[in-house]
Amino acid sequence: MTTTIHGHCDPRFEGARQAFGQNFENGLEVGASACAVVDGEVVLDVWAGHADAAGTRPWEEDTIVNVYSTTKAMAALTTLMQVDRGKLDLDAPVASIWPEFGAAGKEGVLVRHLLSHTSGVPGWEQPVDVGAILDWDHSTALLAAQEPWWEPGTKSGYHALNQGHLLGEVVRRVADRSLGSFFREEVAEPLGADFHIGLDESHEPRVAEMVPPVAGLTDQPTEPGSVAERVLGNPGLTGDVANLREWHAGEVPAANGQGNARSVARVAGVVAQGGSAEGVRLLGEDTLARALEEQSYGTDLVLGVPIRFGLGFGLRSEEMPIGQSDSVLFWGGWGGSLVVIDLEARLGFSYVMNRMGEGTLGDVRGGSILLHVYAGLAS
Repeated sequence: MTTTIHGHCDPRFEGARQAFGQNFENGLEVGASACAVVDGEVVLDVWAGHADAAGTRPWEEDTIVNVYSTTKAMAALTTLMQVDRGKLDLDAPVASIWPEFGAAGKEGVLVRHLLSHTSGVPGWEQPVDVGAILDWDHSTALLAAQEPWWEPGTKSGYHALNQGHLLGEVVRRVADRSLGSFFREEVAEPLGADFHIGLDESHEPRVAEMVPPVAGLTDQPTEPGSVAERVLGNPGLTGDVANLREWHAGEVPAANGQGNARSVARVAGVVAQGGSAEGVRLLGEDTLARALEEQSYGTDLVLGVPIRFGLGFGLRSEEMPIGQSDSVLFWGGWGGSLVVIDLEARLGFSYVMNRMGEGTLGDVRGGSILLHVYAGLAS
């Protein structure tokens, strides 16, 4: 059966629409959406499939879904906005903002280390469960009290679940509100972007059911006692945690953002236009230039592959040739979601879905659509 693709596509990007549809024809999807914004113009905005595993709810124009670590792009943007507004210094010790964090040898951890996954605090030392990480005061107090796992700034270890807590506590202290509240009031609402970090219950009927992979985070191949095992196994999440109302309602700014491709690409598209558009300023060009500065490049202690990190985003590298220039910021989420900000092409792109792929890094579904978007740009 041919899947009906809904939405809009500029003729130049027909190849991207076809690649989106091919994912369904190949049996890789349940429901999904993809969106590309070029120089402020929406050139691709498509959706298809179902919002539940049983196939009883169609994926609608306003369906939203958990995007896992694509949320980190929004958390990074929110943090960089504090830098842009002069409220936060990238080279400030985190302890100068959050004094309790200076305990146990962490006085040398800088704000830039939190953004670049190089802080030495990639996870919780004490055993935690989902309830514990949803308890903001408790989970941040645990992070403040523990020792770093390596010398801060010397290497990266992906802060899979706790980066949003680290950045969020810094934002809370300089902006006098939670990261999710700041994002809602200063980004989502001014832009009309349907993205939420801490979801109001009124939006629950629009949330797609996440269809998890067979393997959870604890099933990823890791060495016993390694940084990767300690991060991915504590707590050892399964993908269906994203179907819990308490997960939607809390703030886990590294992993529990709810949105669709249109909302992610809307934000990314404004950043891609130099950080300002339609009377809304998110970032200035100087701050964007700093976000593109390499902070770390080497085999990540958690992901196990070479990653080139900027400030809060991945940067283009030989191993991850995202985009066509060095002016690209990107990241993706567990299961396959993706966001790309290309400052040279003035492109904001996103793909989100509810059928999670295996693994924690990279997915051919969003990647194939993105390649056709770039082909359309070149046409």
